[in-house]
Order: sequence, then structure tokens, then C-alpha cells
Amino acid sequence: MLESTSRYSQLEDATITLPSGRVVTYKRRRFLPAVEAGTALAEISVTEGDRLDLLVARVLGEPQLFWQVCDANGAMNPFDLLEEPGTVVRIAVPRL
Repeated sequence: MLESTSRYSQLEDATITLPSGRVVTYKRRRFLPAVEAGTALAEISVTEGDRLDLLVARVLGEPQLFWQVCDANGAMNPFDLLEEPGTVVRIAVPRL
């Protein structure tokens, strides 16, 4: 069971039966939502040494929602968001 804050919690379950007869349950593939799908709460300019979990905790109150910031910025890799100081990172309303 996944926590409600997981980016995968709302995905549908699927199953596959292996040649051995064993049934495996898995989550269907997750696609990044359109960047414009969320309402922006804040835009933060990245500074040297920033950490995404700390930025998210400060704005949303829950560091594990870092993936929501990735979604709001169209980023597959959270580290890409903080790579360049001066980059503006969009923090959107959580979609839980």
C-alpha cells in the first residue's frame, strides 16, 4: 500500500501472469502532467546549495511532495531543477 503523498498512489493497478503462472501486480505507467495543469503558489529563484526537499517543506509543509514541484516544472529528475543557480522553480498547488 502506498502513502497518499506518493506520486503513484492514484495510479491504477494492473496484473500480468508470468509463464510460471505467478501473478504479478504492478502500477500502471505514470506520465508527467502538463506544466500548466497546476495553479502556482510561488516561484522561487534557486540559490547555490538549495535542496528541493527543504524548499518544498518551507512552502508546502511536506518535504516528500518534492515530486509535485517536479511535475509543476516538467522535470523528470529533481536534481535538474536545482542545477543552475538563478533558475526559477514553480511551486504549484498540491494535487492529492
